[in-house]
Amino acid sequence: MKRLAVFFFLLPLLLTAQDDAYRIKKASRAITVDGKLDEADWEVAQIATNFHQYFPTDSVIGNAQVEIRLTYDDQFLYVGAKMHNLTPNQTYAVPSLRRDYRGNFDGITIEIDPFQDNTNAFNFGINPYGVQREGLISNGGNRGNDLSLSWDNKWFADATQHEDYWIAEAAIPFKTLRFKPGSTKWNVNFYRIDAATGERVTWARIPRNFLILSLAFMKELIWDEPLEKSGPNISLIPYVSPATTRDFESETQTSADNKFELGGDAKIGVSPSLNLDLTFNPDFSQVELDEQVTNLNRFELFFPERRQFFLENADLFESFGHPFFYRPFFSRRIGIARDESTGTNVQNRIYGGARLSGKLDNNWRIGVLNMQAAEDDEINLPSINYTVAAVQRKIFGRSNMGIIAVNRQTFEDYEVTDSTPYQGENRLIGFDYNIASSNGKWNGKLNYHHSFDEQTSSKNGAHTGWIGYQSRTWTWSWAHTYVGENHNAQAGFVPRPGMFRINPDFGRNFFPRSGPFNSIQLQGEVEFFWNSGRKTDHKYAFNINSSLANTGRFSASFEQNYTWLFSGSFDPTRTGGEELPNLSGYTYNSFNFNYMSDMRKTFSYSLNGNFGQFFNGDRVSLRTTLNYRFQPIAALRLLVNYNRLRMPEPYNDADLWLIGPRIDLTLTKAIFFTNFIQYNSQIDNLNINSRFQWRFAPVSDLFIVYTDNYGTENYADSGLQKKNRALIIKMTYWFNL
Repeated sequence: MKRLAVFFFLLPLLLTAQDDAYRIKKASRAITVDGKLDEADWEVAQIATNFHQYFPTDSVIGNAQVEIRLTYDDQFLYVGAKMHNLTPNQTYAVPSLRRDYRGNFDGITIEIDPFQDNTNAFNFGINPYGVQREGLISNGGNRGNDLSLSWDNKWFADATQHEDYWIAEAAIPFKTLRFKPGSTKWNVNFYRIDAATGERVTWARIPRNFLILSLAFMKELIWDEPLEKSGPNISLIPYVSPATTRDFESETQTSADNKFELGGDAKIGVSPSLNLDLTFNPDFSQVELDEQVTNLNRFELFFPERRQFFLENADLFESFGHPFFYRPFFSRRIGIARDESTGTNVQNRIYGGARLSGKLDNNWRIGVLNMQAAEDDEINLPSINYTVAAVQRKIFGRSNMGIIAVNRQTFEDYEVTDSTPYQGENRLIGFDYNIASSNGKWNGKLNYHHSFDEQTSSKNGAHTGWIGYQSRTWTWSWAHTYVGENHNAQAGFVPRPGMFRINPDFGRNFFPRSGPFNSIQLQGEVEFFWNSGRKTDHKYAFNINSSLANTGRFSASFEQNYTWLFSGSFDPTRTGGEELPNLSGYTYNSFNFNYMSDMRKTFSYSLNGNFGQFFNGDRVSLRTTLNYRFQPIAALRLLVNYNRLRMPEPYNDADLWLIGPRIDLTLTKAIFFTNFIQYNSQIDNLNINSRFQWRFAPVSDLFIVYTDNYGTENYADSGLQKKNRALIIKMTYWFNL
């Protein structure tokens, strides 16, 4: 009898599971977004349920089930979601009330792929407090950084909590989405995180050896009638920004410098799938500061783009090349210049620019960007123009081919010398073939890029070949990379020219049925670098990567590294001490580990360590992040990074500290205050950054930002030394025309 009762209980779910598509019907009247689902159209809408478990296993139907309903009108796509709980009066885990949350916290997420390319999608999330997040997924969702939550747009959501379930309701404007008029099918998926049980469930089943973001496993959304253009799509986002700054180290500036800036952006929907972005005198003072790092590397570090203007369709411009060794275009080059007299980066004003990007149809994507940066007489920098054009063609199921062209030049008369920041016209053209199988098991890249400048005409190419395979049991990949010694992408990112690299790896996956580990991967990895025919680096590594049953993570590796210094002497401590001589080689062994605790708890932490040899000395490195939440209005974080370097005479020893406490107050879903302090002993700097944000209307904000920098080199004798200080107020407003 019990089995028969279970059968009849599950029968509606089993019948629903036979339909792998959602058939959406147009609403008969307007939907009020209040988190209640009390309109008649929700009663007749199809219900997407029978969600599959993704974590802790992927072979059963989820326990904490979800009911998704969709409808629409001429302006909005509406989403209604009901999340059932296993226990009554459940306490929900959320990081704060701040928009764009991350982590294993309670929430429901909607993924929308209007062009059914299984490569790019919109990601909209709502948590039980009605906090929203929106992002863009690129490259098929195969990697952890394929979701960008920096993208911001206007949509509406609310949520309500009940005894044994919670409800989320959303209205997403068709103007926010990019789609082809007349389309009758999209791809969609939904996933829920239930923090109380740690369970993650998805509507379309995703094997757990893939990321939950993977777009290879979506289902169809079938419209009851072809979609039409939703009318004019024009938005104006002006800003005003008074500011006062003071440079205490400048010999010429003896008082505060007061400024008043006026500018803004415009978004024009050329078509529902193609967008024109315009910007005039853009100001990015409200963008959150990069988290500082202790740099023990010989090469330039990469920091991601955070500025809103560059983010939509950013992968179309910035996914070309190799993510670590050469990128033909790196948008952070625009608006930043190098002062050759001090070797430091300085802000470079941007006059304005335009960017046209999006889809032409289901197979073609295009992007064209042109921006003009201002001259800077103090560092002898002329006004520079940046032009980028990219086109991408989908082939087969999820693969694509693309071509990119980049031009960086000035239109002024300018004398180029070895000491000037502008080194003449620079151009680049590149071809990329991105491989992605329909089942997600095969991924790869094949490309060739060539730069053109006034100084060199040979060894200007760069090339990558990479192929990777992942199944439930086995993973392996092969990668080789070549960067010519004269490959020069001045508008891009090339930290290490003149090298050839190979990097194969092989791994075995295990999924224990019980115990503290949810999954374990054992992996062997080899990496070699050559320069001018000589081996300059190698790494032999054995890695253990695991996810834990409590949603935490643990990884460890044993490595042997070899480094031959070929491009000059080098101080491993970067403290200005005696340098290791050029053309010398070092073999050193180390053990590394990373642990992340259960982030759902009000107190959580991560701990990373490195122990072993370092060049001709020894290194102990410890990094911890401590987090505590006064849920949901406050989150405290303390970052401590310590590197103990002991080198033989006559080289410097070093004790390098990076300490960063952070207080994040989210008093409401519209008022936020963040105070961030960073002390970096490697560069003898103490930075204070405070940011107040009031979102007084959708995507419209008032920011008050205070930043202060102090030198700490002579703290014992004279205390902190003032370096620079700024107070900036910025107000933006989003107008829909």
